[in-house]
Amino acid sequence: MHVHVSKFVERQTPNSRFSHFDGSWDEVVAKVIANWENQKPGYRDGVILVPVHPKCFYSCVVELAAGMPLKATYEPRREGEEPRLHVGLDVEDYEAAKTPATAVDVVLYASTVLAEDGDNELPNVEHNWEIISVNARLCEDDEPMAPGTLMANFFQDDGGTDTQMTDAEFVAALRKSRAYWNGKMLLG
Repeated sequence: MHVHVSKFVERQTPNSRFSHFDGSWDEVVAKVIANWENQKPGYRDGVILVPVHPKCFYSCVVELAAGMPLKATYEPRREGEEPRLHVGLDVEDYEAAKTPATAVDVVLYASTVLAEDGDNELPNVEHNWEIISVNARLCEDDEPMAPGTLMANFFQDDGGTDTQMTDAEFVAALRKSRAYWNGKMLLG
């Protein structure tokens, strides 16, 4: 097994709108390897979630209240991708708006899965895993994929990885996602 930090996840820094770890990427890799046996299946074969201790992880998930200011941007997630709509809580200081995480899942994709769209950074061979996201949350419960991300993957938008779900499985996953994310939002 080889665990690699994808360039995509490196956008998750203290000054970004994303959850982050207050330490090095080498430390995140070490945490993943130390907790490898606790992995959970992701939304499809070749995607796993490795829970790690939440110390030094910060969440960008916020509970909404009436009147909170939101902002929308239409931008690519990374250079070369088509733009996507992103709506989030409007804050000036991302680091100050984040809260210490209660639970964390590190999301890894097999390089073979990423190779389906040419997004792999490691060779397309078994046992190569790439960290794609650090999902730090405020509750112990599992956090379903956000509705927009789920739809982008299911409909195979540019940069989305095929969910390999049937329409019925997708609707069930979307229902669960909407129920969880209703009243919550990521930073903008």
